[in-house]
Amino acid sequence: MDALAGLLDGPRAHGAFMIRACFDPPWAVRVQDEAPLTVMVMARGTACVTPDADGVPVRLGPGDLAIARGPDPYTCGDRPDTAPQALILPGGECRYPDGTSLNGSMDLGVRTWGDRPDAATVMLIGTYLMRGEISGRLLAALPPLLTLPAGVWACPLTPLLAEEIVRDEPGQEVVLDRLLDLLLISALRAWFSRPEAAAPAWYRALADPVVGRVLRLLQDDPAHPWTVAALAAKTGVSRAALARRFTGLVGEPPMSYLTGWRLALAADRLRDSDLTLDSIARQVGYGGAFALSTAFKRVYGVSPQEHRAGHGGGRP
Repeated sequence: MDALAGLLDGPRAHGAFMIRACFDPPWAVRVQDEAPLTVMVMARGTACVTPDADGVPVRLGPGDLAIARGPDPYTCGDRPDTAPQALILPGGECRYPDGTSLNGSMDLGVRTWGDRPDAATVMLIGTYLMRGEISGRLLAALPPLLTLPAGVWACPLTPLLAEEIVRDEPGQEVVLDRLLDLLLISALRAWFSRPEAAAPAWYRALADPVVGRVLRLLQDDPAHPWTVAALAAKTGVSRAALARRFTGLVGEPPMSYLTGWRLALAADRLRDSDLTLDSIARQVGYGGAFALSTAFKRVYGVSPQEHRAGHGGGRP
């Protein structure tokens, strides 16, 4: 499996919240919707995004893209010091700062919201509403806020999204869901190729000739009854040397990594398929449903059935 493909094999928008936000300065919106991931593209004008995690504002210009990882709140505005005029809460609820509802009062047409349609600032925003739509492996690899300047990436999907987001056609939600998935994958692929991208340790370790081969063996065939001795034989090093080298680069021993990988795959398949728990267990390397359930609940805090019913609410 290609490592980046494995990491990005997760975005599955389903009825994502999509909107064209239009504002004239001064403006600011406080986002507290607890969504797992939001993609923002500047179609016109500039904006500042300030995550609560570090309080450092990031300026976006025309064509720039930002991805905010939830559930931590953040504020978007023309300036970092502009007081928020609206609060975005879970479930798409919108309120004034004093708590008064503003649902409907700023609607400007199909998926368009704000001051006026031809405002100085226009942002295209796509929000994944449920955690199960984004794999836990991907969320864990992302910072609270990442940005891509227009000068370092060019995505042909942006003008298409701008055109489609205001349409009211049959099946439009599905079209927008797929566009959002493709836009996110395109952006993350560009971001992971940049030196400042904080890729997970296992991703960086793929460059090591020994540990990289072990990681590929585990990722390609998680159902195999791997042991440290078998992996060491495959790579031509001793068990002790492999364990030391793998733990140093990845941050955990080989068998611990394999357990996490198997459970992550199980979590994704519970979310994406109707396969029985026993079938999933055998696909990812467990002897049966009971063994998988025990390990899954120990790591995720919920049973596989609860994870599936809650659309991926459990987290390792």
